[in-house]
Amino acid sequence: QVPLVQSGGGSVQPGGSLRLSCAASGFWFSDYSMHWVRQPPGKGLEWVSRINGGGEEIYYGDSVKGRFTVSRDNTKNTLYLQMNNLKPEDSGVYYCSQGLEVWGQGALVTVSS
Repeated sequence: QVPLVQSGGGSVQPGGSLRLSCAASGFWFSDYSMHWVRQPPGKGLEWVSRINGGGEEIYYGDSVKGRFTVSRDNTKNTLYLQMNNLKPEDSGVYYCSQGLEVWGQGALVTVSS
């Protein structure tokens, strides 16, 4: 059983929006902080956001602050990343992660005109 299964992503024009989802299984979801991390083409991993188990403590990287919103539904064991006003530099593979130890399979986001 894969513990983190991602969905969402795709291609969008600059200024557009996308939502990523990450369905968790095999562990007590609400006990764990969750992260979003991305990897731009040809570059290293960049941390995007973190949300604690209860959803009260949320942090964002400076490059996405004010445009991205992380949330979680512990009743559905699902993590979300709402991405608005997307820019070309937001392109890359996005990963959800449990505690930066367990990783989803990744979702490709392409922002291009």
